[in-house]
Amino acid sequence: MTRIGIVATGSYLPETVVSNEEIARGAGVSDEWIVSKTGIRERRRADDRDATSDLAARAALAALEQAKVRPEDVAYIVLATSTPDHPQPATASIVQHLIGAVNAAAFDINAVCSGFVYATTVAERLLRAAEEGRYALVIGADIYSRILDYSDRKTAILFGDGAGAVLLGTVAESCGIRETSLLTRGDQYRLISVPAGGSRLPANDRTLQEGAHFFKMDGRGVRSFVQDNLPGALHELLDRAGVDREQVRHFVPHQANGVMLGEVWPEIGLPRATMHLALERYGNTGSASVPVTLDLAHRQGEFADGETVLMAGFGGDDRRRGAHPVGAHRLRPAPRAGTLGGGLSHVRTPHRGGALPGARSRTPAAGGAVRRPPPARTPAPRRRTDPRPAAAGRDAARTGRRPPAPGAGGGAGR
Repeated sequence: MTRIGIVATGSYLPETVVSNEEIARGAGVSDEWIVSKTGIRERRRADDRDATSDLAARAALAALEQAKVRPEDVAYIVLATSTPDHPQPATASIVQHLIGAVNAAAFDINAVCSGFVYATTVAERLLRAAEEGRYALVIGADIYSRILDYSDRKTAILFGDGAGAVLLGTVAESCGIRETSLLTRGDQYRLISVPAGGSRLPANDRTLQEGAHFFKMDGRGVRSFVQDNLPGALHELLDRAGVDREQVRHFVPHQANGVMLGEVWPEIGLPRATMHLALERYGNTGSASVPVTLDLAHRQGEFADGETVLMAGFGGDDRRRGAHPVGAHRLRPAPRAGTLGGGLSHVRTPHRGGALPGARSRTPAAGGAVRRPPPARTPAPRRRTDPRPAAAGRDAARTGRRPPAPGAGGGAGR
């Protein structure tokens, strides 16, 4: 049977940095409160001229450049996003045009923060059935800054914009994706939603006035769901793949919330693994968070030949909520220079819950080691005095919702 695996990684994060102080003023909280609840200190915002397809295309090109593969040699583009450029056409088709992948079939998947895992699973199955030597680009990209209510502290503090990509292709039998698992809990669909704008609640004056086009989340419900379901789903996946927990050396989870991940980490029970986190500098980038973190770790030389990497996505859309572990990979070494530098934290077992590095919590961490990379060598990012998207003022004129004042609103196989 043809073995499919990740042959290259890439990512793109916008230059503009939005600090906790800027977000805190609009949400009625403080920098310290945000760090204590999430472990996040800053996030990135897309340029007003960019759409999701622009970020996705840059991440895809970075992965192709790493692998020295031409865009025209790509057979499939599968884009995971819940913030598409338009309702139609598929944003993946725009990415295909932007990068010149003229021979690729392209389509979107919307499973919100778990979308990258869904997209990877679908692309791996497509390549398995295709002739050997073909490639698939799997991309996770989101611009959540365009759908946030910056007065809602439950959501405004968490999200950043970004894109990550992997190139899948044929690999040696000893490498590649060993196992994947997808799980949906449709009964939990109300935990995360954008209520309006679809066929059930089309856009009208009332939905605009009520702010029903903003992202909504039941934070406590999400935390409980992840704590109750993620460890068991991961254990089931590893058992089915025949991988002992001590064989897992790296864990790359969806970067939902650093404090929540710190609390669930002991229950996951990977005694020799390092959990890789990029959320302190980049926040929760939705479907991009797993591939962005994977690319950061790969380019900084974190993965040694033969090591097992476990990736996990969990998230929801208007009809889906669940924990979605994907088994991972033996990644060949990548050059350390890349689109990103720094921004990665490492939590090594044992970690006994509570806040992760840089965060404060009523339940302090005990044990474990944390290593931070050297500062980034990329050019200094721009800091934005008003983190709101340019359209915020125009949206307020239609909805009657007052935007924050300027400066106040708001990356198992082997």
